[in-house]
Amino acid sequence: MPLVDMPLEKLYQYEGRNPRPADFDEYWDRAINEMKATDPQLELVPSSFQVPYAECFDLYFTGVRGARIHAKYVRPKHVQGPHPALVRFHGYTGRSADWTDHLSYASLGYSVLAMDCRGQAGLSEDTTAVKGTTHHGHIIRGLDAGPDDLLFRQIFLDTAQLAGIAMELPEVDPNRVGAMGGSQGGGLALACASLEPRIKRVAPVYPFLSDYKRVWEMDQAKDAYQELRTYFRNFDPQHEREDAVFERLGYIDIQYLVPRIRGEVMMAVGLMDTVCPPSTQFAAYNKIQAPKSLEIYPDFAHENLPNFNDKTIQFMLKL
Repeated sequence: MPLVDMPLEKLYQYEGRNPRPADFDEYWDRAINEMKATDPQLELVPSSFQVPYAECFDLYFTGVRGARIHAKYVRPKHVQGPHPALVRFHGYTGRSADWTDHLSYASLGYSVLAMDCRGQAGLSEDTTAVKGTTHHGHIIRGLDAGPDDLLFRQIFLDTAQLAGIAMELPEVDPNRVGAMGGSQGGGLALACASLEPRIKRVAPVYPFLSDYKRVWEMDQAKDAYQELRTYFRNFDPQHEREDAVFERLGYIDIQYLVPRIRGEVMMAVGLMDTVCPPSTQFAAYNKIQAPKSLEIYPDFAHENLPNFNDKTIQFMLKL
């Protein structure tokens, strides 16, 4: 089989290259406390898009640093009593999927909350003001200001806050909530379940935001990770601060968050993926201590993985 990364047996043994900050756990405990102290000021606005068997709302809440965050909320009409829910996350620079993409789960009796990441293509705000570059990329947003100003810190917290909001809705059973997404959405699903450990099932597809130094060393700082190269070329052209840069990125490296997950994980990876290299995904998968399984697609890259959507529905039906 052709390889773009390590052989499979070595992938299962790989533990990651990016440094883990010494105060990583304290950093995220402090961040979670900030999130819990934030009044969400929840607002539900009926959408112009409606269907006979579900109600559709634009949901807004206030995240950390005062940003108003938007999510599509689809609630089934035909279910009596508390029912399961899913929180869904989209790919990098995008927005939540169309309403119709959530209706299959609504037809099965699930509420769905699909978040727009702040500062990307959806309706969520990005209110952060930081020192240093805001050029294109969100991985490097806030990098020069300080760990608490990293934009993905705030986005990770948004995912957990949304899950907590879902669990507090009277129509939702808080013990039957799952998280899912692909690429950036896969990384955010893992971050969500890490920061909100009541999440019971997680289905990430080729997760982004893991093991940045490995991406760099593989010369794959392109596509979704292009901003790593952009940052060094413009702000550290001789790599005098390289070690410090990767250590700071370690705060938003999902491989170090996932040991917090308590729910069951079913993850999918394509072994020909050059956008999110397989080793970076295994760096996270291998650190998950909760029940887990891996769906491997040897000949597939960062693309649609046949049958995985069907497997995900079957997986989430066990909520």
